[in-house]
Amino acid sequence: MGFLDICFLVLLMLKIAAAQPFTDPIEVDALNKIIDHWNLRSKLNLSTDPCNRNAPWAPEQANPRVACDCSATICHITHLKIYALDVSGEIPKELFVLKELMDLNLGQNVINGTIPAEIRQLSKMQYLSLGINNLSGPVPPELGRLTNLVSLSFGSNNFNGPLPSQLGNLVSLQQLYIDSSGVNGPIPRELSNLKSLEILWASDNRFTGKLPEFFVNFMNFQVLRLEGTLLEGPIPSNYGALNKLQDLRIGDLHNEDSSLDFVENLTSLSILSLRNCRIIGQLPEKLSSFGNLEILDLSFNKLTGQIPRSFQDFASLRFLYLGSNNLNGKLPPNIMSSNLTALDVSFNSLSGELTSKRSGLSMNVFGTSISDRTSDGSKASSTLSCLQGNTRCLDIASSSSSFINSGGTETESADGTKYDNDSETLSAASFYMSPSNRWAVSSSGIFISNPHGQNYIAETGSQITSTLDSELYKNYGGKYKVELHFAEIQMDDSHSWKGLGRRLFDVYIQFRAARYTKLPLCAASGEGPDHNGLLYAAIPCISIRGRKFLEDFNIQKEAGGSKRALVKTFEANVTNRVIEIHFLWAGKGTCCIPFQSTYGPLVSAIHVIQVANNGGSSKSKKKRVGIIFGIVAGSAAGVLIVSSVFYLWWANRKGPIHMRIATESPTKG
Repeated sequence: MGFLDICFLVLLMLKIAAAQPFTDPIEVDALNKIIDHWNLRSKLNLSTDPCNRNAPWAPEQANPRVACDCSATICHITHLKIYALDVSGEIPKELFVLKELMDLNLGQNVINGTIPAEIRQLSKMQYLSLGINNLSGPVPPELGRLTNLVSLSFGSNNFNGPLPSQLGNLVSLQQLYIDSSGVNGPIPRELSNLKSLEILWASDNRFTGKLPEFFVNFMNFQVLRLEGTLLEGPIPSNYGALNKLQDLRIGDLHNEDSSLDFVENLTSLSILSLRNCRIIGQLPEKLSSFGNLEILDLSFNKLTGQIPRSFQDFASLRFLYLGSNNLNGKLPPNIMSSNLTALDVSFNSLSGELTSKRSGLSMNVFGTSISDRTSDGSKASSTLSCLQGNTRCLDIASSSSSFINSGGTETESADGTKYDNDSETLSAASFYMSPSNRWAVSSSGIFISNPHGQNYIAETGSQITSTLDSELYKNYGGKYKVELHFAEIQMDDSHSWKGLGRRLFDVYIQFRAARYTKLPLCAASGEGPDHNGLLYAAIPCISIRGRKFLEDFNIQKEAGGSKRALVKTFEANVTNRVIEIHFLWAGKGTCCIPFQSTYGPLVSAIHVIQVANNGGSSKSKKKRVGIIFGIVAGSAAGVLIVSSVFYLWWANRKGPIHMRIATESPTKG
């Protein structure tokens, strides 16, 4: 090759190089300032042009990620991902210089402050994720200017005030994730314009008013999750037109009753959870023909009549939860021969006999008249019958105290107290009686999408502070008593995004006579407990039983941090023989921090001890206390954990006595 040829080749290469597009210098400067603002230089050091397609931050799976769209001469940053890197501080103003952004993912960090009004400048945005952060203030109406949005997420934050009506301008929106965001007030009517909406997660917000009828406009609706709010029923009948729904979860509706008539055309459903929605009427037989329905939770409603015999042929159903209703009649004899994995019919006036339980099926028939011939031991069966109120409780071994290490092995505390082993493996609907026949535990429920499977005991290897009995707090299950030992071991309190989780649940206590109806009673003029928690009325209905001693109880907040011991005690004058304690997850708190299905009540140890009326030691009295613990834990479809602890009291079989049990009035967590 001659000299002239070499010169020509060099000039050609220089010309080609000069024609390569480069990133807009203004955007490069802004990106560098964002990196420094969030201390990301060690993870995103721009050694080359940010839009270099061969850079390590360019692939779709990279994190942090920067990606661009380029013309022949210039590139613009269109994708920015800073996901789960624990960046902190406010959103920098330089972010809004990147006006070509189409995909911004800042999820799972600890970003604080407000969403600046300048967010309106990112008008080309299609995917915006701000979920699981520490953002506060009102949700800015300027979000309504991002009319190209397909997906918007700002759940699990600390916003306040109502949803801005301007969100109704997002007519291209398909996915909206606003659960646990902190917003309140009515759901704006303007959202009826979101006719492309397919997914709405809106649980754990303080929404008020009626459940919106305009949801019927969302004809492409596939997923609706709306639990733990202050919304009122009824469920609008026009929801029956939403025949593309696959996952419908509504819970905790107030005031008016609802009907199940609307579900008959929702044949695409795979999950149907309408827990505590004041649903009346009978179970529709047509449900058994739904070919995709795997999880059905209709617990804590006012359903009447029998379980349809057609449910014996429910081919797709795996989990059926009908607990705490007014169902009656006989349990269909062949319902266990279907594909069911778990069946909960507890607290219903159901009868029948279980003589052969199919392998792999777990059941909860507590609080019914169903005779379970598959359980082991006549003594255990008589204890259960006594606990359910079918017989007088005269043959149960009495004791002056009882101690349980919930979810753990037998343990001796620092003061020498021995806590019973309670490490029995539970399932989606199961019953376990202790070897002493003095306490029992039953479980009912699943956690949907839990990456760790269906675990009913949480464990930690960490040291628990503020206690000399750390071993009591390292295993947890749904097992409870009047003196409750707590510690938060799943949600940490670090400065990471993993420390942003909130666990909230309620605690109810009710005292019942030795012979009692299996259903609570509600007055025709409205329901309400007396000073002892008893519900007096003339007509039967379903409600969460007892007086609410703790509402929105947050272990971590009250203990002052995670992995710190906390003991809550309560004072009660017991004039009857049975105490029920219910632990209820009412749809509040975060659902998915640090992983999916992290929520619901936790308790570490259970302690009941006889206390003299004058506050003296129980040893100074000859009165005896017989105790049975029966815990019903329901988390059907991963949306509910309810636990009930039952105590039977008597003194030398001479009738009920008055006792003082612990010391505390209701508080709000």
